Amino acid sequence: MSGSQKFKPTIILIALNTAFYIYTSVVGGDFLTTSNNMILDYSQINSLVLYNFEYYRLFTSLFVHANMAHFAGNMVFLLIFGLRSEEMFSLPEYLSIYFSGGLTGNLLSLLLLPINTPSVGASGAIFALFGASIIYARRSFNQSIIGALIYAFFLLFLSSGLGVNNYAHIGGLVAGLLIGYVLATRRKPETRYTVSYSYSTFP
Repeated sequence: MSGSQKFKPTIILIALNTAFYIYTSVVGGDFLTTSNNMILDYSQINSLVLYNFEYYRLFTSLFVHANMAHFAGNMVFLLIFGLRSEEMFSLPEYLSIYFSGGLTGNLLSLLLLPINTPSVGASGAIFALFGASIIYARRSFNQSIIGALIYAFFLLFLSSGLGVNNYAHIGGLVAGLLIGYVLATRRKPETRYTVSYSYSTFP
């Protein structure tokens, strides 16, 4: 059993996101939509990061969600891709992928997003888990990674749209793909499978 399976980081991250959503809802006075005050306090706003040196926003923004639908959708995908990643990565690897992907997406947003546009959500980190798991699975079995890349960027395309921080998604996905590829390349498989076939004929 890997360290990630033992400590269940996916459940812990969902619990942390849930606790933060409850906190912002109680303080903001609305459970369906996060109040503007909470968004301004904890989201990534590039002008405040760059000029007020509020670097903590690069981290806290990963736990803030704009509304209930945004929160619920992210948690469903975190559950799906997180549990899958737990089967492949140790606890340090899992957490490194999650937070490296989230921060990479936020740093890319810092460079490209309009300076006063708030950015919130865990989707960059979740995209990192998704990218790492699919590239790791393909690479570990010495299969072509082209199919995994096509699938990854197709999902990225489906998730894009107005009001969506596409830079966070791209940054998280690319970080996850790179980390997953490196881990799969460096790690020696613990078990190798040999498939043999037998044929029977009828007279």
